[in-house]
Amino acid sequence: MRVLAIDTATTDLVTGVVDAGPGLDHEDPKVFDGVIPDTRAHNERLVPTIGTLLADAHLTYADLDAVVVGCGPGPFTGLRVGMATGQAIAQALSIPCYGVCSHDAMAAQVFAAVSEETRTVLVATDARRKEMYFAVYQRDGDSTFARVMGPSVARPEDAADAMAGCPDIDAVFIPEQLGDRLPAGLRERVVGEVTPRAKQLVEVADFSAEPQPLEPMYLRRPDAKEPPAVRSSVALTSRDQRSSGADGAAE
Repeated sequence: MRVLAIDTATTDLVTGVVDAGPGLDHEDPKVFDGVIPDTRAHNERLVPTIGTLLADAHLTYADLDAVVVGCGPGPFTGLRVGMATGQAIAQALSIPCYGVCSHDAMAAQVFAAVSEETRTVLVATDARRKEMYFAVYQRDGDSTFARVMGPSVARPEDAADAMAGCPDIDAVFIPEQLGDRLPAGLRERVVGEVTPRAKQLVEVADFSAEPQPLEPMYLRRPDAKEPPAVRSSVALTSRDQRSSGADGAAE
C-alpha cells in the first residue's frame, strides 16, 4: 500500500510516500521523503515537490493507494494549500483521503525517539502573533500514546495556566524562540523542536475507518479581515435623492 503524505501546517513543506507493503502494520515501511525545511512558499512548491518525489521513488500518481493530510493546527493559508491539494489528488485518482492532527504525528516521532521513562510530553509549534499551537500526550503502553489535551493555542508565558489539570510534563518539544518564553518549570524541560514527517503522518492515520471530509484545525480566525463598509458622501446621497425626485416628477 503506497500512501502519499502531505503536511503544510508548519514552515516545513512536508511530502512523502510511505510504502508499507500489503498492510500498514509493516514493521519497516519504505519511506521516500520530499521535505523542504523552513519555507513559506507552500503554494508554489507543493505540487512540483510531489512530482519530484514520485519521480525519485520511480512511481507515478497512478501507483498511489491513499492520501494522508495533516490538518493542523496551523495557519489558515498553509493548511488550505495542503488540504486542498491532497483532496484534489485523491478525488482525481478515486482513492481515499484521510486527515490527521499534525501534532499527533509529531508526538509519534517524539515517543519513538525518547526513553521509555518519558511518559508525558508537550508538543508545540509556532502559531505566530506571539502564540503557540500545542498539545499534551501521554504514553498508554510500550508503543502507544494518547492525546490528553489540545490541540490549543496560547501564549508560551500562559502555558502553565492553559495546562491546568494536565499530568506533569517530562519533556517539551517547541521552537527555540518560543521555548525561551515558557514558564521556568516548563522551560527547563525543553528538549528540542519537532515538525511532521511522512512516516508518522501515515502511522497515526486510521485506515480502518471510513474516510471523512477533511476538517482544518484553525483554532482561531484568519489574519485577513473583511474591510469596513465605506460610507457614501452625504452630498452624493442628497444629489441622488434630488435626481430621483426629479425623475419621479417627470414621469
